[in-house]
Amino acid sequence: MTRSKFFRKNGTLTGFTLSGHSGAGKEGEDIVCAAVSSAAYMTANTLTDVYRFPADITVRDGFLSLELSEQDAGKCRELMEGFLLHLTQLQGQYPHHIQVSITEV
Repeated sequence: MTRSKFFRKNGTLTGFTLSGHSGAGKEGEDIVCAAVSSAAYMTANTLTDVYRFPADITVRDGFLSLELSEQDAGKCRELMEGFLLHLTQLQGQYPHHIQVSITEV
């Protein structure tokens, strides 16, 4: 199962972690994993390469973590909320393969 944890500080999403593999299909054919990975990389690349926000990012097999300053997170609120919405909708479609949680920090 892919576990996604979003972090909210004073009402603003400041980061997220993704861990695990969804197990919805064979490697290279797992549509849940592909959807999550694609959306996560689009979000991270937009934040760092388009908006040019410095972010603390860690990537390794089966794990991605991204953290923004509260100030920068406030400037890209719509993108982060859109990513959360996307993963929440995927969770609704594939509840045995993805879990979304939000933690106040």
